[in-house]
Amino acid sequence: MSSIFFWRKKREEETTSKAEGNTQSLQRAGSDENLTPATLPVRSSKTGIRSLFATAKFDSSDLQSLEEILLQADFGLAASEKIVAEVKQQAKLAGASTESELKQILAEVIQAQLATASRELNLSSGKLPYVFLIVGVNGAGKTTTIGKLSKWLTEGSWSVVLGAADTFRAAAVNQLATWAERSGAKLIGPKSDGQDPASVAFEAVESAIAENADIVIIDTAGRLQNKTDLMDELSKIRRVIEKRAEISEVLLVIDATTGQNGLAQAKAFAEVAQVTGIVLTKLDGTAKGGIAFAIQSELGIPIKLVGVGEGINDFAFFDPKEFASGLVA
Repeated sequence: MSSIFFWRKKREEETTSKAEGNTQSLQRAGSDENLTPATLPVRSSKTGIRSLFATAKFDSSDLQSLEEILLQADFGLAASEKIVAEVKQQAKLAGASTESELKQILAEVIQAQLATASRELNLSSGKLPYVFLIVGVNGAGKTTTIGKLSKWLTEGSWSVVLGAADTFRAAAVNQLATWAERSGAKLIGPKSDGQDPASVAFEAVESAIAENADIVIIDTAGRLQNKTDLMDELSKIRRVIEKRAEISEVLLVIDATTGQNGLAQAKAFAEVAQVTGIVLTKLDGTAKGGIAFAIQSELGIPIKLVGVGEGINDFAFFDPKEFASGLVA
């Protein structure tokens, strides 16, 4: 299996003016320093997506095997058929016939489809604190994602408050407390077991305002089996937060190894949570990275961040070009 860095996080790249996956300049309150994802301290990793295409053999006269591989990689039927049709058309126009030429065209087709959406984190309004809601089913990697994102921000001189609003799971609160300590963020947790999640979220925002903090990241519950309760809870959290601050991002965390179940989760949360971006976790441990393509093409929600390991620095902005190259390699 082939692997590739499809994320931009090497220190030698930190001097570039913009990161390809997130080109927006970030301005910290009270500072003249412009912080971009290229200059913030996000480190490299040696793990990458595993490719189902590494040993694949197909030619322009028979692309049936290509469609089968795309289906195995969780692109989904509609997306697989669309990609194969586009590859056929591009191959005919270019006169491509060799395996390497077809794989290059395939990578370009996947990249073009993924590159249509904006991947910038919404950190430009200047209205502090910026509030991020993190949603997703239990076990998808929400709390770990919060820890990684918090660490990245604090290393870039942003002050961060974490709100432990998954109050019905003591383990979730304890885990977030550990990540808060590791990342240098302040934690606002429940004062009692089962405290109303919305009240914890409100207290986190109030704390950030009082201390002039830059970012508030709110962990939420993931009880997707009861969408009505989840919708009510998320709606209440939104209402109480918006009394004091705007919500900048609603990031949905999806475990890439869940395949088409991840797409089903994305659809469900998109219905109830006003999702603005996807965080795809465990992308280093699966050959089914096509779920990223399926989610974006079917729901129109951009993949913004990826998790590529358990370490606090195993986190990056999604790069469609390197992702496509790594998948097809």
